[in-house]
Amino acid sequence: QVQLVESGGGLVQAGDSLRLSCAASGRTFSMYDMGWFRQAPGKEREFVAAISWSGRSTYYADSVKGRFTVSRDNAKNTVYLQMNSLKPEDTAVYYCAAVRTVGGSTWKPATEGDEYDYWGQGTQVTVSS
Repeated sequence: QVQLVESGGGLVQAGDSLRLSCAASGRTFSMYDMGWFRQAPGKEREFVAAISWSGRSTYYADSVKGRFTVSRDNAKNTVYLQMNSLKPEDTAVYYCAAVRTVGGSTWKPATEGDEYDYWGQGTQVTVSS
C-alpha cells in the first residue's frame, strides 16, 4: 500500500515557476514508477510526466516538454514536478500516481491513468494571464 500526498500548488502569474512535491508513505517507494497527471475543469485527466523507479528515465507530454521537469529523491520518498514558464492553460488540479515497476531492460513509461495503482488527492495550480 502506498499513500501519496501532493503539495506546492498555488496561484501564480504566467511565466512564473512552481515546484510540486508528492510525498509517499511506505518503505518500498523505490519499487514504484511515478507519474504526474492533471485535470482542468470540464476536461479529462491528462498525462503530464513520468519517471522510472531509479529516476534515470523520464517521459513528458508534448505540451510540457522543455518547461516541466520530473525528478525524485528515493531517500526522501518524494517525487517532484518543477514547472517553469507556466501558462494559463497549465491551470488544473495536479495529481501524482504510483505504479509498481515492471522491471526489464527497457523502461516503458505509463501514460494512461488506469495503469497506475495509487493516487494522491491532488493540488490546485492556477496560472493567471
